[in-house]
Amino acid sequence: MDLRSNAPFWLLKHGILNSYPSLPTSTRADIAIIGAGITGALMADHLCKAGFDVLMLDRRHAGHGSTAASTALIQYEIDTPLHKLIPLVGEQHAVRSYALCLEAIDRLGAIAGRFKGVEFVKKPSFQFASFRKHVENLRKEYTLRRQHGISIVHWLEESDVREKYTFAAPAGLLSSDGAELDCYHLTHALLSSNQRRGLQVYDNTEVVGIRHRKRSVELLTAGGNTVTARKLIICCGYESQRYIPKVIESQHSTYAIVSEPFEEENFWHRNSLIWETAMPYLYIRTTSDKRILIGGKDDDFYQPAKRDARIPQKRQQLEHAFRKLFPAIAFKTDFSWAGTFCGTKDGLPYIGSIRQRPHTYFALGFGGNGITFSVIAAAIVRDLLLGKSNPDSKIFTFNR
Repeated sequence: MDLRSNAPFWLLKHGILNSYPSLPTSTRADIAIIGAGITGALMADHLCKAGFDVLMLDRRHAGHGSTAASTALIQYEIDTPLHKLIPLVGEQHAVRSYALCLEAIDRLGAIAGRFKGVEFVKKPSFQFASFRKHVENLRKEYTLRRQHGISIVHWLEESDVREKYTFAAPAGLLSSDGAELDCYHLTHALLSSNQRRGLQVYDNTEVVGIRHRKRSVELLTAGGNTVTARKLIICCGYESQRYIPKVIESQHSTYAIVSEPFEEENFWHRNSLIWETAMPYLYIRTTSDKRILIGGKDDDFYQPAKRDARIPQKRQQLEHAFRKLFPAIAFKTDFSWAGTFCGTKDGLPYIGSIRQRPHTYFALGFGGNGITFSVIAAAIVRDLLLGKSNPDSKIFTFNR
């Protein structure tokens, strides 16, 4: 699966941070993980700390799939607003999903804080009403979050929006909890750190077959070697659909641009994350090297050649959308890229197992919250492997 265009910003910024060999021979491990992106790295970190013998495989270089293209806005807000999620999954599960994502931001900050130089910065998150007809639902969202104590949220009237952000919007919802992350850098920091705990990482190693034995799982690689593991965890994101008998994802194409560095570093209220109520939504963040990153203008298709051919057009659209909001900021695009983006029927991840894949767990954090979902998945799967009960696991099952 072609997950992204060439030249995403984070890959150009960092290059190949660490190199890993391909699998040289057949081997065994307690736990095998397919996928060496941010989800696999967080999973390996949790499992290695719990004392498991972990081996990781990826058909690309580590972190070179969706992780390299991620814009990494870290939010507790799920793509499905709380007032729409409650009718889909029930109030208890909906509220708990939001609370788990909120907790995941702090947990992710603690993880990133272990590594010098990995960008993780707490920021407020501001969602504005794209149109006046959206104000009513945004008000519902504000009321529900206040009712359930989800973050510290403030309602902004049109005058408040203009004061804090300079542009015009009929209303907005300002949450205290959000963050910006360099997830490509964090991925490599986690892999390198856990190698010292015994993690084995092999990239350029494609899994072409999976055999489920009575007490183990056997992975056949394109190089003819096998990995036999007691348990398998599939962390290969949007490419995981091939291992699941029913369709669980909807595929889209998304686009992003990042500016040249600015001399100034304060652009709007606390350089908060900015996104809108329209779907697909425009979103904006800053970076530690004084750039502005803009994403959105999604297309409802998965056709890599068509997607990549649209990058110049989408760059212009994103630039235009930004200029409408901030005409006084002289944004000049430095890098532009595109990626594949997948969502689910309710905006929630799929975490856990299916009967067709014995001894196998999935950690599939689809949607705009993929990274916070991955933190949640790592904790749930770790507990399941340790034989511990995790009551949150039922929220994200495949049979919901």
